[in-house]
Amino acid sequence: GLTAAAMVAFAANSLLCRAALGGGQADAASFTTLRLGGGALALSLLARARGSAGPPSGFAWGSAAALFVYALGFSLAYLRIPAGVGALLLFAAVQLTMVGAGLRSGERPRALEWAGHGLSIAGLALLAAPGLTRPDPLGAVLMLVAGAAWGVYSLRGRGRPDAVAANAASFARSVPLGLAASAIAALAGGVQVDLVGAGLALASGAIASGLGYAAWYAALRGLTAARAALVQLSVPPLAAVGGVLLLGEAFSPRLLVAGLLILGGIALA
Repeated sequence: GLTAAAMVAFAANSLLCRAALGGGQADAASFTTLRLGGGALALSLLARARGSAGPPSGFAWGSAAALFVYALGFSLAYLRIPAGVGALLLFAAVQLTMVGAGLRSGERPRALEWAGHGLSIAGLALLAAPGLTRPDPLGAVLMLVAGAAWGVYSLRGRGRPDAVAANAASFARSVPLGLAASAIAALAGGVQVDLVGAGLALASGAIASGLGYAAWYAALRGLTAARAALVQLSVPPLAAVGGVLLLGEAFSPRLLVAGLLILGGIALA
């Protein structure tokens, strides 16, 4: 249940980011800063209400850096590459980072798990196929970096006894990094955000990111690194369906087939 809730929240993040950046209602730096600030506020209030003591500061600063790199890279990349290509690159990087870390720590997925990985990646490639030709190089690199950073953030959260406190500390310490990025953007004349864009960013931070990541950290206690990587491949089809229902994007048979392949691979593993 926690895993399912987290995947829906991750898909919501993509939809909120597309709506704000694609509509020109926020720039990448402002969206990222407001997203991190909204997450920090929501999680801090929740942690205080639960009486959480919080994790060691060393954990929080390291995770904050990974969170910031992911969030900023995610926003910047979606200004330059299509959503399908971005999803493929992001979750390919997540797969490589988390599965590689699992193998290094001694995890050995079974044959059916490897088969499930392959089937899901095939579905993800099919979903992104229309944009696979010549993606913007800088956008591609930014999304790969964002995916690797998200993999690191997830791995650092595995085994934490208090998911809310761990995320609250990481988000709080990532806000100064976001403010620094916004200051640089302001000096370059690249700040542009209206009330709608700010609202979308705060919703992304407080609900889809803050509460979603708390659910994810709690779910990670019951997942191996390989399975945690695999289940995140459900996010692109969820986001694509959300785009059809909420943003008026076109539905296609390709979306249906790709979604079945991805979810079927997850079920197989």
